[in-house]
Amino acid sequence: MNTEILSTHTPAMFREAVVRAVHWLRSGAVVALPTETVYGLAANALDPAAVARIYQIKGRPAHNPLIVHVASHAMLEELLPQLPPWVEKLSRAFWPGPLTMVLPQSGKIPGIVTAGGHTVAVRWPSHPFMQAVILECGFPLAAPSANLSNQISPTNADHVCAHLKGLIPLIVDGGQSQVGIESTVLDLTVSPPAILRPGMIHAGSLASVLGQVPQMEKAHNAILKSPGQLTRHYSPKAKVHLWSWTRESSLQQKLLTSGLDSSTTQILAHTCIPLEAGLAGVSVIPHDAEAFARALYSEWHQCDARGVRNIVVETPPDTPEWAGIMDRLRRAAA
Repeated sequence: MNTEILSTHTPAMFREAVVRAVHWLRSGAVVALPTETVYGLAANALDPAAVARIYQIKGRPAHNPLIVHVASHAMLEELLPQLPPWVEKLSRAFWPGPLTMVLPQSGKIPGIVTAGGHTVAVRWPSHPFMQAVILECGFPLAAPSANLSNQISPTNADHVCAHLKGLIPLIVDGGQSQVGIESTVLDLTVSPPAILRPGMIHAGSLASVLGQVPQMEKAHNAILKSPGQLTRHYSPKAKVHLWSWTRESSLQQKLLTSGLDSSTTQILAHTCIPLEAGLAGVSVIPHDAEAFARALYSEWHQCDARGVRNIVVETPPDTPEWAGIMDRLRRAAA
């Protein structure tokens, strides 16, 4: 299959890309589109055959549900007429943006999207291109990350091309994703609400709206309520190691005792920066959660491209704003 790659960097190019994306989506095809979190592999969420193509292209397990993307409150209410009471306050505070809410299924969403469950995960993305496409389509989009299953989510069009060029008809280049990791997922079908997947909207921010700190819930049911709950996920080809060190000498000692080959080991550090001597490389990521999230997947993609075998990540702080990053690091290292 020939894959068309369209930029959005001028108003005319933006408009042309919207028209092409809408054309393919209305025909039942699957296309790669930018969002503010990561790039998504999008299809008409109300078309079971189109959604099935997402699973086929990604090699995604059928029990792993998808997030439905809307672009207005009217679209949400048409899909789900009976909304839990917290939705209005949360959407006013965080939508459009990187928050996904798990809500009771109404029957309007095909079962293939929800993996047969009685709940549906919904998000209103803030990326202007994604919003424009959804509004012009007139239907919601199912859109997991635009990569092969269990590999690193893409944060730019080049990452998507490396995985999916030749498998889909269109990749839209909307620039670098500004959040960099997947959305926070909040389950509103339980009381109190529970975080199923942490992200850059952290528990403290949610508590300011909910009036209580939401609990962290691990997947324990046969039917998953949202993506991002598998033990190993968001993984580079290299083995990821989470280490802490206060001096370069202690890091070198860890490398010696671990048996890792330093020449094929990349260090990702934010505070205690080692020299590159004897290593595959050293990447310095700012000691700031938002900047770290924006950079993390890109660093991993570069490591994969260079054939790095091990990635040692300096463990981030144990504070709420880093919870989403720690979740991705732990799953990658599992």
